[in-house]
Amino acid sequence: MTRRGLPALLLLGALLALVDLHVAWGQPPSPPAIQGLDKLTPEERAIAERNLERWQRLTPEQRARALENYRQWRSMTPEEREAARQNYRRFRQLTPDQRAQILKDFQRWNELPKERQQELQKAYERWQQLPQERRDRIQHRLGQWESMTPEERDRVLRNQERWRQMSPEQREQIRERWRQMPPEERERLRQQRQQHRGLQ
Repeated sequence: MTRRGLPALLLLGALLALVDLHVAWGQPPSPPAIQGLDKLTPEERAIAERNLERWQRLTPEQRARALENYRQWRSMTPEEREAARQNYRRFRQLTPDQRAQILKDFQRWNELPKERQQELQKAYERWQQLPQERRDRIQHRLGQWESMTPEERDRVLRNQERWRQMSPEQREQIRERWRQMPPEERERLRQQRQQHRGLQ
């Protein structure tokens, strides 16, 4: 999952429970027939008629999901409803490609086993509790990873595997050599790596 994957999934979890059925705006799914239509204002009547048309186009499964979404909406606190409205507005402002990616991520989330969903939820909660400086550092490293070529990523993975196979003593020896290395030598090694990347 990408770094955007998990935050996007959580945003969509609040969003898609209500989106596209007017539930996000506090309007229940229209019933098969509308009573008292003549008592509505022209604007309310237009909304009711549109909802009825959309309801009639839904499959039985979609209608059941719409009713469940509405029950969830009714059980929300005013604060939760306002957060859902804001998420809905943000979703509508996304580009078509961004919406498609969110829908794809949400589908993948729903297909995960319950245990895996719980693991990811806990991982996201741990991420939220990290200091901002730590999160920024992780985001920076992820950006570096995404900018690498396939060959560079393969080399990093091989180095990581060698590191995992080292004993604690071997790892500590490498750390100690790096700590004792003069700043000029560290900078020289960094430049060599950058030059090597530029030649590939």
